[in-house]
Amino acid sequence: MCGTTTVHDASEAVLAGVDALGCIFAEKSPRCVSVARAKEIAACLPPFVDLVGVFVDHDELEVAAIVREVGLSHVQLHGSESPDFCRRISCAVMPQCKVIKAFRLGSKSRKEDFDGYNAVVSGFLLDTYVEGQKGGTGEIFDWTLVEKLKLQRPVILAGGLRLENVVEAIRMVRPFAVDVNSGIETSPGIKDHKKLRGFIRQVHHADGGL
Repeated sequence: MCGTTTVHDASEAVLAGVDALGCIFAEKSPRCVSVARAKEIAACLPPFVDLVGVFVDHDELEVAAIVREVGLSHVQLHGSESPDFCRRISCAVMPQCKVIKAFRLGSKSRKEDFDGYNAVVSGFLLDTYVEGQKGGTGEIFDWTLVEKLKLQRPVILAGGLRLENVVEAIRMVRPFAVDVNSGIETSPGIKDHKKLRGFIRQVHHADGGL
């Protein structure tokens, strides 16, 4: 569950059975949280629930500092970060923290766009390409693109997922994980706990059918 902004939402998500929570540090996002708030969220998490920090074209030293202060287990990079940037982040924060590179998929996406990242990231988050937006569009993309790309790292599927389509998405793409944000919100950054629980049930249902 991405876009976590409150301890209450984090606690409800843990009870619902999420494996990881995302805190967004991009200032332009309506779901941006302060380092202090992220530390409060981190403090409420039990063992085996990961905390992911979402960054967009941040300075690498700032990313590393936030990772250490908050205690993030993963860094998710949504900007134009190069493979060299990802490598430097890995060196700065590993082995405590893993790096995920986000890509926005559209008709012009190519396998070659991903190749340089295979050796320096732990996985790819796939979101929907919308011109001028770095993520959080709430729109789905053509899921058949994923198989065509033949990606070499684990896939986290994002982009417009909700109760009504997550089963189809999982069965079509078979990702390592799914990422939900706006599909379970009452307003940006405020989660609908009933929708969240329903979403988790649908994910489990899809997993059982694979």
